[in-house]
Amino acid sequence: MPSDKPILRLEDIVENIDRIERYTKVTRLRVSGSDLQCRDAVERCLLRISEAARKLQGVIESLAPSQPWSDIRAVGNVLRHEYDDVDPAIIWHIVTNDLQPLKQAVRDALQRLRAGAS
Repeated sequence: MPSDKPILRLEDIVENIDRIERYTKVTRLRVSGSDLQCRDAVERCLLRISEAARKLQGVIESLAPSQPWSDIRAVGNVLRHEYDDVDPAIIWHIVTNDLQPLKQAVRDALQRLRAGAS
């Protein structure tokens, strides 16, 4: 069932991307395995992003159609159920290549929703 609070869910996505940016600001090595605490924190934020996307299913595809929402939701399943087989290089790829376009798309969607709510 889609969330009845899409603005809150979209804010959750932006907040967790911001956290990942703070956690990974220093160096790539933090996520690649040498800093397990950072890696765990990044994976937890990705889980939250995935869960927010799941709660927005049926709504978000029209608000931010440029994003691969089914893939974003699937990341959570991988992190939950295949956690012992997660490749740090894939996590780093998501962090460095996918989060900025996602953040911008979500910010744009938030702006449109807030403008419509006024």
